[in-house]
Amino acid sequence: MHPSTKPNPIDVEYYEWLISQIKVGPKKEFLGLFEIMHNTQFTWFVPNDDNRVKDGKHLRQDFFRFVHKGRKRVLSLEWVSVLEVIVALSRRIAFQTGEPAELWAWRLIKNLGLHKASDPLSAQKTIYVQTVLDDLIWRNYEANGSGGFFPLERTVKDQTKVEIWYQMQEYVMELEGMG
Repeated sequence: MHPSTKPNPIDVEYYEWLISQIKVGPKKEFLGLFEIMHNTQFTWFVPNDDNRVKDGKHLRQDFFRFVHKGRKRVLSLEWVSVLEVIVALSRRIAFQTGEPAELWAWRLIKNLGLHKASDPLSAQKTIYVQTVLDDLIWRNYEANGSGGFFPLERTVKDQTKVEIWYQMQEYVMELEGMG
């Protein structure tokens, strides 16, 4: 949850709804990881990656539309988190592939190498998570996308300079054997 003196109950409910959108294995928990991802602002600087922020904001509308059945409530969130971007991206990929979004969300987390950060989070794991998220946001990952959402076996484009939408397209095409 975003740090504050007293959490807004609707913010807590939204956070819990977000993590329910991710399918993890039955043996481990990742609440510490999810909390760090939710407390990390997704910052964009590659043109059109602001669309991923818009997708994150659309999740909030879905939450109110489907969970609160249209009742007007306000979240106190000022910016879009990495957790929101992951859930929103998973829905986009699911639409393209027909595979469940919940599984895609976990796959994105695994692609980042964050599946190693199960509870309880030690100081070392916390630093690891923060480093991975910083590398994701500031595009400090490999040119082939390793260390980001969409690692590729082969590509001619430096993925650190490619809009996330097109990284996703190339990743899905490669998975489907079309890339």
